[in-house]
Amino acid sequence: MTIKPLGDRVLVKPVEETEQVRGGIIIPDTAKEKPQQGVVEAVGPGKRGEDGKILPMNVKAGDKVLYGKYAGSEVKIADVKYLIMGESDILGIIEN
Repeated sequence: MTIKPLGDRVLVKPVEETEQVRGGIIIPDTAKEKPQQGVVEAVGPGKRGEDGKILPMNVKAGDKVLYGKYAGSEVKIADVKYLIMGESDILGIIEN
């Protein structure tokens, strides 16, 4: 199954940070912060401008991005968690 976002929406797969236990303390999942980085899996066609033309998206599939802490709506597809968010919720693209 594939999902194609509509408008200026983006499908992002959050990057899970590796758990490091220091001093034998295990932090429960409920106390961990939500990840704020992810990889763009799919993008919509873009937002429609005042003149009716579609404005191109600034991100593309495969981009690693930073997004706001509470951005997007969480969806689960085939036991994999994704976020669907507007392009405006993306704060920046991480470049190497």
